[in-house]
Amino acid sequence: MKLSLHGRVGAVALVGALALTLTACGSDDPIGNGATNGSPTEGEAPSGLSGELSGAGATSQEKAMDAWRAGFQSLNADVSVNYDPVGSSGGRQQFIDGGVAWAGSDSALKPEEIDAAAERCEAIDIPVYISPIAVVFNLEGVTSLNLSAETIANIFAGKITSWDDAAIKADNPDVELPATAITPVHRSDGSGTTKNFTDYLNKAAGGAWADEAADDWPLEGGESGNGTSGLIQAVQAGQGTIGYADESAAGSLGKVSIKVGDAFVAPTAEAAGAALAASPREEDRAEHDIAIKVDRTTTAAGAYPLILVSYAVACLEYEDAETADLVKGFLGYMVSDEGQAASQQAAGSAPLPAELAADAKAAVEAIAGA
Repeated sequence: MKLSLHGRVGAVALVGALALTLTACGSDDPIGNGATNGSPTEGEAPSGLSGELSGAGATSQEKAMDAWRAGFQSLNADVSVNYDPVGSSGGRQQFIDGGVAWAGSDSALKPEEIDAAAERCEAIDIPVYISPIAVVFNLEGVTSLNLSAETIANIFAGKITSWDDAAIKADNPDVELPATAITPVHRSDGSGTTKNFTDYLNKAAGGAWADEAADDWPLEGGESGNGTSGLIQAVQAGQGTIGYADESAAGSLGKVSIKVGDAFVAPTAEAAGAALAASPREEDRAEHDIAIKVDRTTTAAGAYPLILVSYAVACLEYEDAETADLVKGFLGYMVSDEGQAASQQAAGSAPLPAELAADAKAAVEAIAGA
């Protein structure tokens, strides 16, 4: 079963209280590439776009999404783009159920999700956003710390409970650490950021974290926050708190440099890009379905392997041409050089490397209507 945009997307746009709609001034370039009738994927694309396009998903993308929507709509006066930041798992489920035309997710579709989506269409994952996940904390008088993956795992597992613990002191000999209790904060909703964070702990912490990567926090109890903003607010509201979030949301909170080899590396766009460069793609994916297998244990110089690769999840073929044109136009703007620059400026993300960007553009270009 394939789904038209007008059949179900409009209804879902009304459900999310956080769904936002922007409209902006027009341009002679309807698809957002800075050239009349050009294509953000360097091929032919529909012109004269109009209508409403609704998506849902990752909260990590919010700052980038605001920039993408504003930029795209400034070039397409007759299009409005809605995005409901319900979290990665919620966005993927809405996409699978046919409730939105596309989804934002901090992890690619799992094989069983691809199978579930097949009732609707052939689903593809397109990388659009690369960013470090910052381990953030609120500790009076301390703005930065060095921590190994093992120490971070033991903190979030409740095995290290005080900021003056010997393991923390060992990596921070010049920092005056108080005997303040540590309060870990995790996401309360299904989150791709949580999946990436727990994947890092599982693979990089030398056995200190037994749980597999998961969208839902695997341990019971503890402080939590809904969405990226909710987690950040919970960390800000406490003293001795620690959490994890897209680096763009860290604000004035302290940030951890993680141990990579014998060095400690801060969460920057450049370091995230270095980690991506050291990571292969997942095998056995369909053509135009692109998923990165992040190497969490890389020791490449300057790499920060606690990253997320965020995707746009879309249909390769939509039931109607209008939906396909809108998805193709907006996603094409996201992966274009202009869209990547907008994301980098708004959220401090790393731009897609040239080869990955070319493949992402080709995937967008392949989207069509029945």
